[in-house]
Amino acid sequence: MCKLCAYAETVINLCAELAHKMGASDDPRRVHFQSPEYLVDRLDAIADLFDKDRTDLLVEAIREYIEDTADSEMFQELVATKYYDDQLEFETVKQLVGAEMAQRLRLLKADLEDEPLDLAAPDDVDVYDGDATAVETADDDR
Repeated sequence: MCKLCAYAETVINLCAELAHKMGASDDPRRVHFQSPEYLVDRLDAIADLFDKDRTDLLVEAIREYIEDTADSEMFQELVATKYYDDQLEFETVKQLVGAEMAQRLRLLKADLEDEPLDLAAPDDVDVYDGDATAVETADDDR
């Protein structure tokens, strides 16, 4: 089996699997966009080859891209940073990284926003057990 056929078969299987997973809350929404003609022609050729609809292939490609992006560490860090800086609402964060990760970020944000505990250093505890060593640094080490 050639690479293109193997890839297309994978796409078809994933489409079928994801179509099965779609629930009532996944009502379709019409979206219009422009694309280079050569991409549409290639997409149509693949759709014809496997007797599939262009839309099904596009939805699957978008879904895979979103999953890959959402799983990347860089993306998750960007979402966290924007959430901590109040540039993203919690519901948006949930859509971007999922409910579990969003909840973690919410807890961490609350932790970051809390005032630090004003605790004095203990006087009666020798944390070094008497073995503290002073270290002198040369001026050029600074």
